[in-house]
Amino acid sequence: MTPDWQPALERWMHDRLGLTGGLALDPIAGGQSNPTFFARMEGADCVLRKQPPGPLLRGAHAIDREYRIQQALAGTGVPVPRMVAYCDDPAVIGTPFYLMERVPGRVWHETTLPGVTPGDRREMYLSVARTMAAMHAVDPEAVGLGDFGRPGNYFARQVARWGRQWAEAENRGIAELDELHDLLCARLPEDDGLTTIAHGDFRIGNILFAPDRPAVAAVLDWELSTLGHPMADLGFFCMCWRSRSDEYGGLADTDWAAAGIPTKAEFLAEYRAHVPHKADLLPFHEAFALFRFAVIFVGIADRALQGNAAGDAAGDAMRLARAFARHGLDAAG
Repeated sequence: MTPDWQPALERWMHDRLGLTGGLALDPIAGGQSNPTFFARMEGADCVLRKQPPGPLLRGAHAIDREYRIQQALAGTGVPVPRMVAYCDDPAVIGTPFYLMERVPGRVWHETTLPGVTPGDRREMYLSVARTMAAMHAVDPEAVGLGDFGRPGNYFARQVARWGRQWAEAENRGIAELDELHDLLCARLPEDDGLTTIAHGDFRIGNILFAPDRPAVAAVLDWELSTLGHPMADLGFFCMCWRSRSDEYGGLADTDWAAAGIPTKAEFLAEYRAHVPHKADLLPFHEAFALFRFAVIFVGIADRALQGNAAGDAAGDAMRLARAFARHGLDAAG
């Protein structure tokens, strides 16, 4: 279905970008919270990201931050699409939006990367490790991102934030999540002062791989990016080695050697070999990532019930919340 704002966007691209011809607009599926479209016009092959319509929570769907961080990372070792233009005027298409260059590539939402040879699969995972290391090696001040977030005490603030979200949830009754929260509060590591760019949602589904080789072509979906601690991204990515295929597509029940997937230790070694900091991934970091993810699923269950969605939508989200809470307890040791 053609959006009613497509003609206005076409005129804006003519006026702002000096383009000509008609605009072809196609939605991109994948569950993005910010609606995303392929936007093609003579001389331009772009991707459009816009805020969703309607009232928004303060700070949510901050596409201006997405645009800013990707523009700042241009020319660094972090592969990101080239930013084309940002528009903060909601009068054009109803919400602020931005355009970025479309990067050719392949996206998988399954961590097993189906259809790939074991040799390529291994190199793709190691390329992801190097890409994350490159992101964490960027000096935020040097690229104009010194004010992109609050430095220091990252995990103390995050445990408090997600703990509040869990305490205020409508769906309760997960004893493992209460226990995990108490463990995290008791084992909060001393702040080491390390602050880097943190993606916030660094996982296989947000990686665009090159179309013709086993390498990362671009890191996508920077909606949750901020200044934070690098072990938050690393712990989040490493969740996939603990969860099963029926738990948001994990790897625990996959034969890693046969599939060509590196072990978690091999992934961590590749990351460490390419990053300047000396921080180690602690059990706390993995446990926190699993706690956060579990609370996110509780939030999904709450929204499903509020929206009168089918009961199994909330039920499955709570199943996943309980599973990730248990994995978090295992990770904490």
